[in-house]
Amino acid sequence: MLELRAVTAGYDRRIPVVRDASLTVAPGEAVGLLGPSGCGKSTLARVAALLHRPDSGAVLLDGEQVHRWRHRAPREQRTAFGVVFQQPRLSADPRLRLTDLIAEPLRATGRRGEAVDRVAELATTVGLTPDLLHRRPHELSDGQLQRGCLARALALRPRWLICDEMTAMLDASTSAALVRAVEEYRERTGAGLLAVGHDRTLLHRWCDRAVHWESVIPPPADKGARRSAS
Repeated sequence: MLELRAVTAGYDRRIPVVRDASLTVAPGEAVGLLGPSGCGKSTLARVAALLHRPDSGAVLLDGEQVHRWRHRAPREQRTAFGVVFQQPRLSADPRLRLTDLIAEPLRATGRRGEAVDRVAELATTVGLTPDLLHRRPHELSDGQLQRGCLARALALRPRWLICDEMTAMLDASTSAALVRAVEEYRERTGAGLLAVGHDRTLLHRWCDRAVHWESVIPPPADKGARRSAS
């Protein structure tokens, strides 16, 4: 179970982006986090993926409270998550060929020996042809690069997937292909999913349940305060 309890988080303690947010994702469950752009969904997703330390509250993974974040988190917790961000060009090293980008998590965890076979397997999973694997990001379309970023997120066989606006910049056919790849992975592994977005139709079709942003964050005490900074 992935649990967020009364999480308050932001980038300036004086102005939290998320206040007292609680959320659960059970193993094998797909939960959509639905809300307008700029309301703090991505901040909550980063907290859930152990990429951002909250100002207060707790994150529990399988009943155990998380105490360290990013590279300081224990490897077992850190590698339990695969994350796909909205903008692939901001999350991909422009110097790397696509095959090296996909293999990054394997090499970072001392599993270089698996890289060749695993990259080939993942390329098939996400719909990348072999000729694309030797190209660098500037030689790829957004859709091709996002397929590579999804393959990278799956490289360590994570138990939890965090998809933060994964399809927001893609055409309908590529979006459908990526959602299908995620669902096939979840069916095989029983992984849980937190899908963040503002496309109500997509999240309601994709997920077992969708949590509307208003039900996650209580209204601000100061009625004059901006909702996005509540």
